[in-house]
Amino acid sequence: MNWLGESDGNAVSLSSPEKVGTGTLDPLRAGDSSEPWPSPGRVWYAVFVLSLGMMVTYLDRGIMVLLVEPIKRDLRLTDTQMSLLMGFAFVCFYLLIALPIARLVDYKSRRAILGLGTAIWSLTTALTGLARTFGQLFACRVGVGAGAACSSPAAFSLLADLFPREKLPKAFAVVFFGGFIGEGLSLLVGGTVANSFLQAPPRTLPLLGTLHGWQSTLLVVGLPGLLVAALMATMHEPISRGRSVTSDPRTGARLKPLPIKDVIAFMFKNAGIFLPIFISMGIAAALAFGTRSWAPAFYMRSFHWTLAKYGLVQGLISLTIMPLGSLTGSFFAERLAVKHDDANMRTVFIGQVLSLPGLTLFPLMPTAASAIAVSAFGTFFAFWTMAPMNAALQIVTPNQMRGQITALFLFVYNVIGSGLGPTFVALFTDFLFHSEKLLGHSIAVATLSLGSVTAVIMWLGVKPYGRAIAQLRA
Repeated sequence: MNWLGESDGNAVSLSSPEKVGTGTLDPLRAGDSSEPWPSPGRVWYAVFVLSLGMMVTYLDRGIMVLLVEPIKRDLRLTDTQMSLLMGFAFVCFYLLIALPIARLVDYKSRRAILGLGTAIWSLTTALTGLARTFGQLFACRVGVGAGAACSSPAAFSLLADLFPREKLPKAFAVVFFGGFIGEGLSLLVGGTVANSFLQAPPRTLPLLGTLHGWQSTLLVVGLPGLLVAALMATMHEPISRGRSVTSDPRTGARLKPLPIKDVIAFMFKNAGIFLPIFISMGIAAALAFGTRSWAPAFYMRSFHWTLAKYGLVQGLISLTIMPLGSLTGSFFAERLAVKHDDANMRTVFIGQVLSLPGLTLFPLMPTAASAIAVSAFGTFFAFWTMAPMNAALQIVTPNQMRGQITALFLFVYNVIGSGLGPTFVALFTDFLFHSEKLLGHSIAVATLSLGSVTAVIMWLGVKPYGRAIAQLRA
């Protein structure tokens, strides 16, 4: 099946009736526009700002997992309730607004959407520090998820219009550095700050009342994101490349996004590519979020570590092993692409397989040092997958659908990953092992079962993806 449609000269158009105004969609042509690419200064400034946005987002996620034990203690919550706060609450509102926002990404200002999302995230993170009940915490985490829903589809769409497709893995790797820095800072600096607040007695402030240490920490972490939100307005908004038309030539009116039924039809027509990406990375996300959410509690329960000690060690891994793995994966995919059209997907599959032993065995190690060493080995290969995976999705997605399909991908990623990952691990602890001290066993069982499935599914998508890229090159 010619899933890319019929080729007419240099233009590639869908064979199904997806028309926009009087023009036809031109899928998979990022970089084929006659318009010149933006200047390096504009491009790398945008990458810098997007990295800052990624940094503040991951700062919240890193801080939240550090505060599991004090929040549980002060609000008298169970592991399952905490998993809902870290996971399901984050994606709850995301389920309702992600696709409508993504449709705006495909025809409105992406930098404005990014700024609004970052501001919402910042304010709701700060408000989490004022919560005093499980219900209030849950509502605030829903708001954090709403802010996050605005960010990734717009950011990824911008990157695809700023860089040629052969440079996309490297561009994603650089932007993800912001996430690694944010997570590293949340663990290094945030762990120290959280520990200081937690050791101090509760503080009583005007209007805010009495605040526990974890509440003060979330207030301090949330507010700086407003500055990053303001910076989003200073980025360059690139043209949408690979489109036949962006406005109706008869009226000059800007075109509306494609009907959802056309987007769904395109994805079903190319299910051999999209289903392995969506399902495999959704399950991989459950593995990643489940482990990341419970790792601090694991080291505290098994080896009696303090928050500050865990933050220092894991923060160093975030600042070194994670970016090194991501950059290595992007270079590996770039080199592999010289001989293999399926280079991006093949790199993801290899990373998933090589990471599985380390991520499964680290919670079973007898000492903290051996656990950290084995975990670092698995983490290095796990982060091979990030840049090639996101680049692959953008390359095989027509520009007019890019925001919507990215949102659908992130919907699956977040629902299965953030929503189910932490709870998946917690259910093993509460209902299989019946002991908080056996949290490590829960992490190991969850990782082995989920990691094996995700690698098999990803392999099923490698050849269809390679055929699509081969046709694109032709």
